[in-house]
Parts: sequence; C-alpha cells; structure tokens
Amino acid sequence: MKAVWYERFGPAVEVLRVGEMPEPVAGPGEVLVRLRASGVNPSDVKLRAGARPGAVMAFPRIVPHSDGAGVIEAVGPGVDPGRVGERVWVWNAAWQRAMGTAAEHVALPAEQAVRLPDGTGFAEGACFGIPAMTAWYAVMGDGPVAGQTILVTGGAGTVGRYAVQMARAGGARVIATVSSPEKGAHSTAEEWINYRDTDVAGAVMDLTGGAGVDRVVEVDFGANQAVDLALVKPGGVIAAYASAAEMVPRLEFYPFMFKNVRLHMLIVYQLAGAKRREGERQLTEWLEAGALTHAVVPGGGLADCAAAHDMVAAGAKLGTVVLDI
Repeated sequence: MKAVWYERFGPAVEVLRVGEMPEPVAGPGEVLVRLRASGVNPSDVKLRAGARPGAVMAFPRIVPHSDGAGVIEAVGPGVDPGRVGERVWVWNAAWQRAMGTAAEHVALPAEQAVRLPDGTGFAEGACFGIPAMTAWYAVMGDGPVAGQTILVTGGAGTVGRYAVQMARAGGARVIATVSSPEKGAHSTAEEWINYRDTDVAGAVMDLTGGAGVDRVVEVDFGANQAVDLALVKPGGVIAAYASAAEMVPRLEFYPFMFKNVRLHMLIVYQLAGAKRREGERQLTEWLEAGALTHAVVPGGGLADCAAAHDMVAAGAKLGTVVLDI
C-alpha cells in the first residue's frame, strides 16, 4: 500500500517520505479500514516536528495522523463480519501507535472505527476524531447545557467552530471570541467579540447584563485565565483544551477558589469508555439531523503531505486540512 512515514523528527519536507509498505492485517478485535481521507491536526504536526517536551521517537517508523475516514474491508477474529463494507471515521489511529491514517489502509481496534452516516462525506469524517470530539468534550463533557450561556474562545478555530455549533444545538446561548469580522462569520456564532479591539470581559458582562457565563470553552488558558475569571459566573466551569501562549501558566488559586470555579483541563486522546460512546452517539445524531456544518481545507493527496503539514503549522487556514486518499 502507499503510505507516508517518518523515521526521525524534523521539518516536514525533510523527514516525511512517501512510498510503498506492507498492507496491515486486522488482528483479534480489529478492523482493516481502506482509508479515503486523512485529517491533519496541529498535534500531528507538532509530534512529527519533535516539538513536544521530552519528545522521543516511540517507534522506528511512524505513519502520522490520528484522524481519518474510509470503509471497513476486513475484520479480525472476534469482530462482527457484518461490519465489512461499513463507512466509518476513525480516532486515535496514531496515538501511542506506529500506524496512523496517512496511508491507504489502517488496522486498529474495532471500537476506534465509528459508523459514518451516509449523508456525511469522508473528508468531513476525517475531522471528527480530534476537532469535533474535543469540542463535544469541552461543551458537553459535564452534562447538558440547555439554558446556559457559553463563551467559546477562538470560535473560528477547528475546535471552536464545532464548539459553537454544538453548544447551540445543546440549547445554550453562545458567545464567541474571534480576531476579525471574517472569522466571526466563519465561526457561525450569532454573537461574537473581536478580542483584538474589544475588552472581552467587559463586552461579555454587557451582553449578559452583568451575569457572566456558565461555561468557558478555552483554547488558550494561560493567556486568558484572568479574563475568564472575570466573566465566569460563581460555580461556573472553564473547560480548557490548550494553552499555547503559556504552556506552564501560573494559576491564581484563591481567586478561582472564592468564585467556586471548576477547571477542567481536557485532552481528547484520553476520552474513553462510556463517556466517549456518549460523544459518538450525540455526534452521530447531530450529523443525521444535519445540525453541523464542517470546514474542510483540501490538502491534496498523500504525496502532498509535507505541504499539508506546513499549511497547518502556518496557522492561516480556516478549517481542518484533509488529505484525499
């Protein structure tokens, strides 16, 4: 099969290779998926670059990317043969594994291949494992949000855009922060604040009549914790999935304590068991109801993988870069 791999960390154009490698075989409890699309996420790019603290090559050769979508071609022992031919999206393909989705085939545990509704394309399905499920976990991970007011920071981002839609689908009022009117429109939020030219805390308090918000879906905790603290209601939740500006921020403990704020630092790779099944079910319901729109950025084919990584690293795209396989 054709695949992309790297055998050392470094710049994409220097370390990513495209070639032939043996097709994997579905083992016990596994499915073999013929991939049609592979999502490229910032975590994939950072891992390939060796940008994680203490990064080491966990395997001699790594096929990158955790997200993808395709069709089950074969099943291993213990898996329902009726799943052959099923359209699926996959998650955590490259999480603590050598074989990700930048290939024509991937074999992985059957639970990591989720049915893809017929009305949803493969390119869109390749956006679900990290962006969509992170958004679901950040918005819905603590229970229903109907009647709440939720602030989504970075509402035009790959996670933020899904979070805006999911919070609204869950019955919440949504306010997003963005960096331009163009990104305000892209976010799909009905109410948005340009954080570059507006006092976010003041604007949120004005919009909510001084009440603040019940929940913050936070893309940069270290940079925004003071603002979040000012606008979150007593007893509210800050669900943070990144902190790029300050990777080791200093936490102002007592201000959070006296406001009885719950901090939820989350990573979708560790979402497991019944909670993940709940997210998959709700995402499927929304997809079948046409409640979500998707921002797919075409990244070319497997041969264009290095350029796709550079596109993600540049940070200028609006949506998830997806390779067509």
